[in-house]
Amino acid sequence: MTYSSLSELRPLRLDTVAAIVGLVLALVLFPLRFLASQIYIQTVPIVLGTACALYLLSLYQRDDARDVPTLPSPVTMALPGIVFAGLAALVLLTVVQGARTPLFFGAASVVGTLVVAQIVFASDRDFHSGLLLLQIVCFAVVFRFTALYATPGYIGIDIWTHREFVEAILTEESLSAISHDKHYGSPFYHLLVAASSLLYDVPIRAALYLSVGLVMPLSVLLVYATTNLLVTQRWAVLATALYAFASHVVRWGTHHIPTSLGLVFFLAMLYALLRVMRIEYSIRDFSLLLLLSVAVILTHQVSTFIMLVLLLAAFLAQVVFVVGPFGLTRLDTSVFRTKKPVNLVGLVVFNLGLTIFVWSLTPYRQESFLATVLSYFTQTLKESAGFLNTAGESSSDSSEAGTEAAQTLLDQIVPYVDVLGFLFLLGVTFVGCLYVVHRRRAEQSVFTLLLAAAFMLVFVLGLPMFGVRTFIPTRWFAFLYAPMAILGAIGLQTLRGNLSPSLATAVLLVVVLAYPGAMFLAPESNADDPVFSDHHERLAYDESELAAAESIAELTGSPEGDEIRPDQQLHTDHPYQTLFKRTGAYPSTTTATVPEGGSADHDYTVYRSAQSTDATYVTDSDENARIADLSRTQLCRPEQATVYTNGDVTMCTPSPAAS
Repeated sequence: MTYSSLSELRPLRLDTVAAIVGLVLALVLFPLRFLASQIYIQTVPIVLGTACALYLLSLYQRDDARDVPTLPSPVTMALPGIVFAGLAALVLLTVVQGARTPLFFGAASVVGTLVVAQIVFASDRDFHSGLLLLQIVCFAVVFRFTALYATPGYIGIDIWTHREFVEAILTEESLSAISHDKHYGSPFYHLLVAASSLLYDVPIRAALYLSVGLVMPLSVLLVYATTNLLVTQRWAVLATALYAFASHVVRWGTHHIPTSLGLVFFLAMLYALLRVMRIEYSIRDFSLLLLLSVAVILTHQVSTFIMLVLLLAAFLAQVVFVVGPFGLTRLDTSVFRTKKPVNLVGLVVFNLGLTIFVWSLTPYRQESFLATVLSYFTQTLKESAGFLNTAGESSSDSSEAGTEAAQTLLDQIVPYVDVLGFLFLLGVTFVGCLYVVHRRRAEQSVFTLLLAAAFMLVFVLGLPMFGVRTFIPTRWFAFLYAPMAILGAIGLQTLRGNLSPSLATAVLLVVVLAYPGAMFLAPESNADDPVFSDHHERLAYDESELAAAESIAELTGSPEGDEIRPDQQLHTDHPYQTLFKRTGAYPSTTTATVPEGGSADHDYTVYRSAQSTDATYVTDSDENARIADLSRTQLCRPEQATVYTNGDVTMCTPSPAAS
């Protein structure tokens, strides 16, 4: 192995300078870990520095003696059969055990590793993109639908509200049934599920899974189609796998809400957008792009805002290549095909105008959606914005299981396991970004991906550091993973081709062995039955918990919220309290307040056994959310009367004898 001199490789070209600046920035940001304990502040500088160092190393390493090792042909031929057998075993495990247990996720990690290993290490002669795509799609279907099969009701919190909306539309046979809600302005999801229920003549739950549920795993093929516009089939298939296995993508494949359908339309729009940038497009291609953007607007507000960010990135990429530093540069046609930048001014203006118009007519909190969002954002800037002000994170984003003094080794490790998959993807994305900023490789399509990923990272990681969470950053990850997966595949292609074979093999092995498992162990991938059940709440309920909610609704008559006195408010854990509120079983329900080592002081409470065994949230005396293992007497005190119990769930009220 030899190293080229700096003068030979023109070290001051743009990608080299960017890598050096990134390395310096990582060193500057590293001390922030001593000022804040936020997980991304502690990890992202390390990931950035490592990615920049690897890229710089790839520029000055030259070893053409041998290529990266490949799998023997018999092994490559046998692996697809092993993968399909593994998928069958995953289904069997779920049926036998009745849930997706840690054994399931361990086996899924092995199967995912075998899929990625085929993509990365198969020889050109043995590489078959169609067979690999079939494995990825089948894996996506099995991994998601086993969760749906093992869950009696639904997975997630918001889905219960949307289920009520669909039922109201079917009952009243009119969209006016949800005219009071913001989804009245973006009703496509609810209309699709309602129409599916009527068309297939099935209940809402089955209709949801036969419509949105089936589309979600198939939508990963849009990532393949998009990436294949830029690179060869091998790396397009790898981008598909990186995306299909991503935790937040799995999340919206099991928690089917408008965000899920908005993500599908976003992926289709990303493909259509890059397609018009890479081919000699016709009016039909641009019309498809326009139609998909309207579909996003009529599906989900957050998805719409993310789409606008993507369009802004595409417009800025256009400006860069028309009047910016790349305007006079001719591309290296061996990397990306030369093409004049596409004019997107009309598309951006149309979508921005339509969004403002729709949002101005959309009802939300006694005002229009646009006015309410602007009001929230302004209030956040005035009251809670500040550098390193990360206190506004939701309970589901917090991985703390108790006070620092009581933390075990597992408590300290779990937060890093939760984000490990994202950090792997972020690292290879940084490498891909450095590769495409080379003047001979830069063009509008890849710069659109780069700028879109950068802008989304600002909303996901940057603004929360300043206490600004108005834009619901957790909803952005699945959208962000699309450009990250594409750029990440380009980054791995770069490292595989430019690093020495031994180092390139080491990097690829880390991704192959660690990435699938890290993503599957993240809480978003196993919300139905968390792997770390002491650290993450279970966002699904068993038969007894669902039956209890229905029985309590019948027992109390499901009173309207304004019919309930403040002292009659029902208190239980989070997330169980959301089930009562969102289904209307008992609308005035909230999280119980249980002091450390004490008991709740509420008149109306609901205890369930999960509060004693799994991670559930209550609030302390300062109204801070915390995970607590509660005994029955801490929530249902001896002086209270038991008005309902099914052995697993108990409702307690003031005792008539006490009064």
